[in-house]
Amino acid sequence: MQKQALLGTGMNGLVGSKFKQLFQTKYSFASLDIRDKTNPVDITQADQVMQAVAISDAKALIHLAAFTNVNAAWEQNGDKNGLCYQVNVNGTKNIIDACQAHDKHLIHISTAYVFDGEKQGLYTEEDNAHPIEWYGQTKWEAEQLVMNSDINWTILRIDQPFRLDPFEKTDIAHRIMQGLKDNSLHPMFTNHWFGPTFIEDFAKVLDYFVRTGSTGLFHATSGEKWTDYEFATAIKQALELPGEVKRGNLADYLAALERPYQKNTALDNSKLEQVLDFELKEIDAVISGLQF
Repeated sequence: MQKQALLGTGMNGLVGSKFKQLFQTKYSFASLDIRDKTNPVDITQADQVMQAVAISDAKALIHLAAFTNVNAAWEQNGDKNGLCYQVNVNGTKNIIDACQAHDKHLIHISTAYVFDGEKQGLYTEEDNAHPIEWYGQTKWEAEQLVMNSDINWTILRIDQPFRLDPFEKTDIAHRIMQGLKDNSLHPMFTNHWFGPTFIEDFAKVLDYFVRTGSTGLFHATSGEKWTDYEFATAIKQALELPGEVKRGNLADYLAALERPYQKNTALDNSKLEQVLDFELKEIDAVISGLQF
């Protein structure tokens, strides 16, 4: 079977590399990557992006590339010449312009950090975004550019993605696993909530939107709400790991932290589940498969 052409940014990262691995027999991937040795593409350079998209037969472009280091982003707070803004906002604008010029469906990956973290329950797509730090601000500005464009677009918000196998960029699950293994795990918050995104499932979500061409804004996490302490305890028990899971207090952490920090980034995925033609796995059911 002939492979379907597919464009992507960030395809060598934590999420993108797993998607490529799982769907390598279905798609022929063309990556817009500044680290590509034969054809480097810097998404902050409009001409490079336009040229790369122009020569592709792909009908869709998955935009995963982003400046995601939240602490480093805060050090650039308000600086539109900084790398965070240049990649997350200007890079996205270049992607949008190229998709518009060459009729591509843009699947843009965003984050739960567009919210302020003050809501008690799960955030829905109808909740107003209110970023409180620079990373979230740049991702929200990127979302607005996508939403206000004339292209066919999909925005998928995720939170704390993790995969079963280890990767060079350590995800939240593998940081916990390593901390338990060498008994160096810092106290885990009992009053901070997030909604983990299982990458193997999210890869199937990406495939769904590519093959169906469905558009709109969707929360694409597990739809569950966990504290750091609960997540670490579940991993310890499922994998029978040594080490201790100590209780931590977010308020103590915030007292010594310069940048704002969301108390809750858990997302409601009901809208997504209503359209998918497969079922997402529950987090409890997958963590026993985590690998060192």
